[in-house]
Amino acid sequence: MGSLAYREDLEEEKSSAFTWEVKANNRAYNNQFKEKAFLCWQRKKYKGNVIHTAKYNFFSFLPLNLYEQFHHTSNLYFLFIIILQGIPDISTLPWFTLFTPLVCLLVIRGTRDLVDDIGRHRSDKIVNNRPCQVLVGKSFLRKKWKNLHVGDLVCLHKDNMVPADILLLASTEPNSLCYVETADIDGETNLKFRQALMVTHNELTSVRKMASFQGKVVCEEPNSQMHHFVGCLEWEGKKYPLDINNILLRGCKIQNTDTCYGMVIYAGFDTKIMRNCGKIHLKRTKIDRLINRLVVLIFMSLVLISTALTLGFWYKVTEFKAKHHYVSKIHVHSVATESFFIFWGFLILLSVMVPMAMFIIAEFIYLGNSIFINWDVQMYYEPHDMPAKARNTSLTDQLGQVEYVFSDKTGTLTENIMTFKKCCINGIVYELACLPPPSPLQENPYLWNRFADGKLLFHNARLLSTVLGKKDRMVQEFWRLLAICHTVMVQEKGNQLLYEAASPDEEALVTAARNFGYVFLARTQDSITVMELGKERVYQVLAMMDFNSIRKRMSVLVRSPEGSIYLYTKGADTVIFDRLYNKGLTECTTEEALASFAQQTLRTLCLAYKKVDEDSYEEWHHRHQEASIRLQNRAHALHQVYNEMEQNLQLLGATAIEDKLQDGVLETIQCLKQGNIKVWVLTGDKQETAVNIGFACQLLSEDMIILEEKEIVQILDTCWENNNLLNGKGCLKNWFPSQIKMAMVINGEFLDQLLLSLRKESRALMQNVNVNMESWQEPEEQKTKFLQTRRISLMWQTLGTQLRNRGLGPQSKDSGIHESPEVRQEQAFVELALRCHAVICCRVTPKQKALIVALVKQYQDVVTLAIGDGANDVNMIKTADIGVGLAGQEGMQAVLNSDYVLAQFCFLRRLLLVHGRWSYMRVCKFLRYFVYKTLASMMVQIWFAFYSGFTAQPLYEGWFLAFYNLLYTTFPVLYIGLFEQDVSAKRSLELPELYITGQKDQLFNYWVFLQAIAHGTATSLINFFMTLWIIHDTAGPLSFSDYQSFSVVVGLSCLLSITIEAILIIKYWTVLFVLAILFSLCLYMVTTWASQSFQLFIISPKTFPFLYADRNVMFHPSVLLMVLLNVSLNILPVLALRIIYQALKKPYPKEKEETPTEGIITMELPPYLQQASCRRRSSYAFSHREGYADLITQGTILQRSPGVNGNMLPGHRIPSDEELDPSIKESPWYHRKSFLKKRHQHSGKVSSEDMQPTSMVSSSLTVEGQFSFTKNVAASTKWQSRSSHEKLPRKQARPYSHPGSLPATKERPPSPRESQLPLSESRPLPSGQSYLQSQPASLEEKMTFWKMSLLSQKSLPYIWQKEPQPHQEAPLPNETHTPVVEILPPSRGDSSTSQQLMELMEVEPLPAERQLSPKE
Repeated sequence: MGSLAYREDLEEEKSSAFTWEVKANNRAYNNQFKEKAFLCWQRKKYKGNVIHTAKYNFFSFLPLNLYEQFHHTSNLYFLFIIILQGIPDISTLPWFTLFTPLVCLLVIRGTRDLVDDIGRHRSDKIVNNRPCQVLVGKSFLRKKWKNLHVGDLVCLHKDNMVPADILLLASTEPNSLCYVETADIDGETNLKFRQALMVTHNELTSVRKMASFQGKVVCEEPNSQMHHFVGCLEWEGKKYPLDINNILLRGCKIQNTDTCYGMVIYAGFDTKIMRNCGKIHLKRTKIDRLINRLVVLIFMSLVLISTALTLGFWYKVTEFKAKHHYVSKIHVHSVATESFFIFWGFLILLSVMVPMAMFIIAEFIYLGNSIFINWDVQMYYEPHDMPAKARNTSLTDQLGQVEYVFSDKTGTLTENIMTFKKCCINGIVYELACLPPPSPLQENPYLWNRFADGKLLFHNARLLSTVLGKKDRMVQEFWRLLAICHTVMVQEKGNQLLYEAASPDEEALVTAARNFGYVFLARTQDSITVMELGKERVYQVLAMMDFNSIRKRMSVLVRSPEGSIYLYTKGADTVIFDRLYNKGLTECTTEEALASFAQQTLRTLCLAYKKVDEDSYEEWHHRHQEASIRLQNRAHALHQVYNEMEQNLQLLGATAIEDKLQDGVLETIQCLKQGNIKVWVLTGDKQETAVNIGFACQLLSEDMIILEEKEIVQILDTCWENNNLLNGKGCLKNWFPSQIKMAMVINGEFLDQLLLSLRKESRALMQNVNVNMESWQEPEEQKTKFLQTRRISLMWQTLGTQLRNRGLGPQSKDSGIHESPEVRQEQAFVELALRCHAVICCRVTPKQKALIVALVKQYQDVVTLAIGDGANDVNMIKTADIGVGLAGQEGMQAVLNSDYVLAQFCFLRRLLLVHGRWSYMRVCKFLRYFVYKTLASMMVQIWFAFYSGFTAQPLYEGWFLAFYNLLYTTFPVLYIGLFEQDVSAKRSLELPELYITGQKDQLFNYWVFLQAIAHGTATSLINFFMTLWIIHDTAGPLSFSDYQSFSVVVGLSCLLSITIEAILIIKYWTVLFVLAILFSLCLYMVTTWASQSFQLFIISPKTFPFLYADRNVMFHPSVLLMVLLNVSLNILPVLALRIIYQALKKPYPKEKEETPTEGIITMELPPYLQQASCRRRSSYAFSHREGYADLITQGTILQRSPGVNGNMLPGHRIPSDEELDPSIKESPWYHRKSFLKKRHQHSGKVSSEDMQPTSMVSSSLTVEGQFSFTKNVAASTKWQSRSSHEKLPRKQARPYSHPGSLPATKERPPSPRESQLPLSESRPLPSGQSYLQSQPASLEEKMTFWKMSLLSQKSLPYIWQKEPQPHQEAPLPNETHTPVVEILPPSRGDSSTSQQLMELMEVEPLPAERQLSPKE
């Protein structure tokens, strides 16, 4: 991360000023804003909506690609040699002999890059040409995305992708709600809702009014914060605050909303998702970087050798001129000049030590191994017709060296499909029965139910017969609770019921009840209709107490058709069991079932209910009304009131839902762990959900110590206090012994505070106190969070001061040689993370995912791989050394930016352990062999120089040098690089430990390179000097002591020696390899016979001087014996050494657990490392956000709004186009029909008086009849005032006899277990505030410091906080403002008492304390 991330953060901090002004329907106004581009040149400040993710264009391809290719040191080396060859005085070889292969190499690599970039251009073209509807004049016309500009008004329909960051102005949903799916942004597929401002909802009711809309948005500059937005709308002299809940981000998908309208705020690369996409990085493998260093090393060696040979030439030429003055015309220049030319001549002659052929053949090897990946049928996913694909052909060898895998969760590890697996009712566990395959008539046991969707895989004949028997009251109440206690919405489509849930878990539970005959049909503001085994029943909803992770439960208070009042509650077992009025055998059996479900990593909920008598309800209703209108501590009061009702419950049972993993995920992760590959999960999902998946994947286990924010800070703090951080790297490794298995679970907010708190502390604190308004806490609570954040910063500031005082830190700005405290901070954190067996990062943004990968790459020399399936994973995929995109359900953005494409996560196992390991082994063996054969043949030139007067005369025939790497040795080398296998694919999967070889760089490193040099040098010495020794002092017609014969014998000995070496090192023999050997030898014979033929000699004697040299030598038996002797001396000693080495080599001992030493570990762990109680069996209840309870009880979500009506239809002409979604053809203003027309519906339009300002106080209670919001508040004043803290009389619990005899709602004393939950139950319940009233909080971000305070050793003050509202992620409170008193317009029927009450009400401040118009 380092300074680069710091600069980016500073730029974002500077851009947080509110200088972004966009005016609707006014391009001329928006185009007047300019920004400085270069020197005095200015450009438009607001970018268009065109995106370009490709690296090159028509003009930049050639220069930019050449610039990238000449980053390879070898290419620079070859270019330098070609320039030298172009100088006639020093050239020993023609310039084109090296120029032609270099051009071929550049063309091959350039073509590969061009093909990849053409794919990006095509993708960009598809995205930029997507259709959308833009307001032009007074009608919406079809335009392309690339034609959008800031300030334009657009119309979106169901299933449309949002083309830019848009301010929502109105929609066809009630109160201009808009439902979106953000899977491409945060990985979550559950629906979220956004809402337009009430002023635009009420005013912009037609196309004509939208055309005249001249509002101006003033907001922050574009940034990468996905869940944060601050701005205001200025319109008609008034200002209206905006936050992220009013914004539709690019990449979102419109769901369950017919039509919505918005104004473009950010376009193109200014959008938040594009700000998180990152840049395309030039990826190079570890072997590639090693070769670059080796090329430099070889070049320096050649310079030294050429210098030494030049000195020899200086001595020889001086001696030659003194003794043979009569031939002085040969040396016309001075000795110094001749030596200078000879130096460059030797450098050119020895340049073949870095063979161009090696790089050309390597490209074909990379391409071939990539094709094998594409052809692997074992990685073909038939359901989607999706094979594996290698989009980058230069990284195959690095697939065999991966040490860290960074994986997304949703869509990558999981299918995001919640399946109802098991249940426990009244102590009896019902699970999927393992029966023989049923007959076709018995295939679906739910055919008797016309409402069954046929998708439920849970079949249990015993449970089904009990349900149909209608005799077991507990079973009836169990399924009735699942059909009633939820916030699911239902709509009809094609005579089918479609459920819309706040989470897939809720939908799975309601769907299970639906298939068992308890069908949720419809709901109104104060009623819910259920079809119970064919009988329709309407329940009056008296109160809804919604889920959140603080309450960990949801309750619904209903009145049955018979007039009885029942409370149905579902939630975490830790909460429900503390509220039971009796604990007997059933409860114990249920707890055992819950433990069993948790061992199977199922997500569980406990279900309970009770009957409430009328008198208790009336008393509770009075207290609830009083609590809901309190001006201070309302959340605290509502918490107590809710808690009073949710007591003395009767346990019904428990449900178990499986967050289904993709096929083979568990086996793949276990296999990767055996191969020493660490898997980190980086997800935008909630912490509890991610932890549950961690247990399901066995990344986490019960014996692990899971470190969260509090423990991490204390560990680092303790290490600092003990001066361990001053010892450099490895301190934490010694601090924690290997016996302690640890895992780390952190979130994005904590990463920002820990890693960036020192260098941008003001920003971190500003985010937590001023900007990060999600928490909606009391001032004391925010002050506590402020101090906790400050403590982390001060810890590292103090560390930096101590380091500087000791001379270990930077003393000044100029002293950059020492590590800064923030660098030490990052090193310590990374070291702790690497010490953990698993790391799970939750609620991280796309940019944070990339920064985590970059952090590991910076401080560890390891190969990283990132795998994901959504647009939120693109930045991570680009940053990692290897990016793998899954062709999932979240679009193709990850695929288009990846290096490899897979259909399933399980194929990663074969990609790494088989193809990756094979490719690494092949490339390493190829490089080692190529270096050996090059030195074996070319080092002879150096030995020959001692006998040629150091004249740089080549020993070999020119054609032998030309064809040596091209024909004579190419095919064995290609076979090694393409087909070599040390073990089979099956064995590679069975022994993942073999993969560790690549991680440790054992097959090709400096030592292996030196071995190859020594081996090649020894071969060249034997071939040259053995031949020279045998032919010494021989002459005559039978002698082969002449120059040409000597050259042929040495060349043939070298060729046969390296061919037999290839035969010995190959482990995978096939017919193809035998043919490659024979074909290479045949090519040598044919080309040698042709180049030494008489016909070619006549044509050009200088080009073909070796006339019949090979033929004359080969017919002498003594020559053949000499060649055989040379080959034997080269092969036998090496073979003997290898056999002896394998015999003496000790097998790798199994890793034994190190015994702890006294200086490292004691028997007792530190207090902050003690195992906490496991909460994962109720992870669903812990992580569930608020549903739609407030919207339901207020009627906001259930009725059409007055601001969206048919008046807009005549002016809105939607052009017909086949590319548009079919849903566009439907009228966007058509009101929903009821599923059953005979069913009574509470419908109607909301009057302007009923649409209260956002500061109105609402209640989650709905009494009989349908009241407007103001009427409810007014009616509440008729009740006699009662303190919200008043206690009900206690009543002792009695044994359970019959559900009808359950005790009425009374308060019981808190149990010891309940009293031990300091913050889990003392936290307030969500208030009944309207969604429009408050700016809610991101629950996960608030949970970060809530957990830290929960685990803190120091007791914190008991503080109550206001609760977040559903699906609000980045609100912006301002605590420096004072509350505003708002006078509400009177409605009909309001009494004077209610008017006085409303005049005296003091509402809570909103972001920037906006002033609301009377009409709003």
